[in-house]
Amino acid sequence: MPKIKINGIELFYEVYGKHNTEGTIVFFNGVMATASSWQSQVDIFVHHGFKVVVHDLRGQLKSDKPKGPYSFKQHAHDSMELMKALSIEKAHLIGTSYGGEVILTFTLQYPDMVQSIAVINSVSEVDEALREGVNEWKRLAQTYDGETFFRGMLKSVYHPVYLKDNAELLEKRAKQFAAIPKDYFDGQIALYDTFMNDLNVTSQLHQIKVPVLIVTGENDELKPRHFSDLMAKEIKHAQYVIIPECGHVTIFEKPQTLNPMLLGFVLSQK
Repeated sequence: MPKIKINGIELFYEVYGKHNTEGTIVFFNGVMATASSWQSQVDIFVHHGFKVVVHDLRGQLKSDKPKGPYSFKQHAHDSMELMKALSIEKAHLIGTSYGGEVILTFTLQYPDMVQSIAVINSVSEVDEALREGVNEWKRLAQTYDGETFFRGMLKSVYHPVYLKDNAELLEKRAKQFAAIPKDYFDGQIALYDTFMNDLNVTSQLHQIKVPVLIVTGENDELKPRHFSDLMAKEIKHAQYVIIPECGHVTIFEKPQTLNPMLLGFVLSQK
């Protein structure tokens, strides 16, 4: 399992694509996810000649989980150092949920390393309704029971149609979650606290000058559309897409819609 020592901790990462004829993509995970969550997106970009980097942030499944909370600037610095270690001077950044929020901070901190950003189901600030939703996830994580945790968060992240159509798959994943390592939950709790206490970049969004794609699920209950509306208002040059009949996990729920959109956006920046 490839890891690299960055800022005193070990980060898990993988690199795909040998030819790198089109540029580099760096993916940033949602809070509960891991690098493998991007596989369908990785495949399409590698097929079109991109070098692709996936990695787990500090606190996520395959990376170290030091005591938190962390900060979004700390996450951005970790990822910047990873890119430097991999000799990546500039890249297209794609992130979902928490990963998209890390990308916003990264772009504000290190604009010269960014070619474009795609921010999926993300927010630039936290309101009380969102805080309560994440606090519920925190309470579930504090049970240290993987199956209880997985089942408890399902309705808040997936569209009802996806839940119905994928009931067998999700049941299997719930059983698999029963065996997840206990330190996973320590990392989750630290990440939730970071999100609730440290995310507030709305007033800085106008500083972002690189090409931007904002994507949201029309029926995202966890991070509703008004958060993406706000980001699109503040980043006036952003392209903004709302995907119908889609909840919070667009990368799983609507890959057939999302993947060509991401590829077309990145290719248009040549």
